[in-house]
Amino acid sequence: QVQLVESGGGLVQPGGSLRLSCAASGFTFSSYAMSWYRQAPGEERELVAHITSGGKTNYADSVKGRFTISRDNAKNTVYLQMNSLKPEDTAVYYCTTSYRGSLAWGQGTQVTVSS
Repeated sequence: QVQLVESGGGLVQPGGSLRLSCAASGFTFSSYAMSWYRQAPGEERELVAHITSGGKTNYADSVKGRFTISRDNAKNTVYLQMNSLKPEDTAVYYCTTSYRGSLAWGQGTQVTVSS
């Protein structure tokens, strides 16, 4: 059974940093691409960052140069380092992977950027 557990969210001031983690289990983590999405109140869920099984990354234009996605296959964990945070980054952040043709989601972690 695929399980994804996000952590690391919280309240941070504009310009601050947070690192999100997503612990994965129930599948061969190293063989799968992983993604981070976010959903702000009243908005659709949007892709933030993606990393392939080989470590190739891509980002939404809104976070390029500020966010970094990485993975540690030994720990079955994917990370999202978020720097220079802005109020518009406030959202629930989810990690996900496509497993056997469907997306598996974690429960999400709240990130609030506010002074």
